[in-house]
Amino acid sequence: MKKLIIILGPTASGKTDLAVKIAQRLDTEIVSADSRQIYKEMTIGTAVPDAETLRKVKHHLIQTHSVTEYYNVYKYEQEAIGILKDDIFRRKDVAVMCGGSMLYIDAVCNGIDYAPDRDEALRMALWQQYESDGLEPLKVLLKQLDPKYYEECDLKNHTRVIKALEVCIQTGKPYSSFRTGTKKTRDFQIVKIGINLPREILHERINRRVDSMMDDGLANEAEKLMRYRGTTPLNTVGYKELFDYFDGKTDIDTAVELIKRNTRRYAKKQITWFSKTIGNKWYNPTEDEDEILQLLTEA
Repeated sequence: MKKLIIILGPTASGKTDLAVKIAQRLDTEIVSADSRQIYKEMTIGTAVPDAETLRKVKHHLIQTHSVTEYYNVYKYEQEAIGILKDDIFRRKDVAVMCGGSMLYIDAVCNGIDYAPDRDEALRMALWQQYESDGLEPLKVLLKQLDPKYYEECDLKNHTRVIKALEVCIQTGKPYSSFRTGTKKTRDFQIVKIGINLPREILHERINRRVDSMMDDGLANEAEKLMRYRGTTPLNTVGYKELFDYFDGKTDIDTAVELIKRNTRRYAKKQITWFSKTIGNKWYNPTEDEDEILQLLTEA
């Protein structure tokens, strides 16, 4: 059976370096599971691997789409599975996946329900209605169009209500009809390796990474992307804090500190999420590198 090795963990924990070493050892390729590195315009703020790293091992799904395109986790699942089954596994017995996007990894492992392409005009109209009239009229409409999901939905979460209405109106079918919740079976083995660092070290690495990004021109990159700030990809730590700075809501030093703080919070969220799937079996990528490589080579 073919095998997919998934290197997962919080941001700045060293996933890319370890994945490259594993891919080199096993003579294979890497599929990125990063929901922001997939965009061409977002290089510095998403810590895209440098040219030398990309030369060492072939990477898939890095900077392959534009922030102007509509993209979602369902599309990612289709692309990632296609690359594995129709490309890498035709030539190799093993592939490596690396990234910290929780939903992307879950979609590859377990599948995700179908999600129709977004209708931008419809989405804007629903958001405008929410901003002008509040959530109550949208809740009433959702109850009419999909009473089943209405009973399950967190009706205080306007984002979920609007998302469900988008699907109902666009497809003419209840949103709940797309939510099968059925776990897909894969015809390849999945091995997950979770890596993490002591909290103080991880936080220090995050802080240094943000400083390095600023030195490399993150502010300039963010300024060029201001016109796309309303898109989902740009609702991202590292960009939205700088957008507030450009709007005069804060100063640059405060913006940088907020990027660091929000990145640390995101890392904590990643650790909590991934712990559900790997338990508390975390490897230290520095101290346990030889053990990990030996484990995967012998498996």
